[in-house]
Amino acid sequence: FQQYLRTHKPPLLAIWGQNDPFFLPPGAEAFQHDIPNATVQFLATGHFALETHAAEAAAAIRDFLPR
Repeated sequence: FQQYLRTHKPPLLAIWGQNDPFFLPPGAEAFQHDIPNATVQFLATGHFALETHAAEAAAAIRDFLPR
């Protein structure tokens, strides 16, 4: 999938828990190496960001989609 991202550079939003012990923040930031315009947003949460911060994630998605 990384080659696809490098080649096609689709719009990308990565919403990440800044305290996730499994998927560390550098993993999210790596998307910006393949897609420099990728939007990476960290939420003040852990691994279950969508369960604990659904409203914030939904707002970020709504803001991202019109672009």
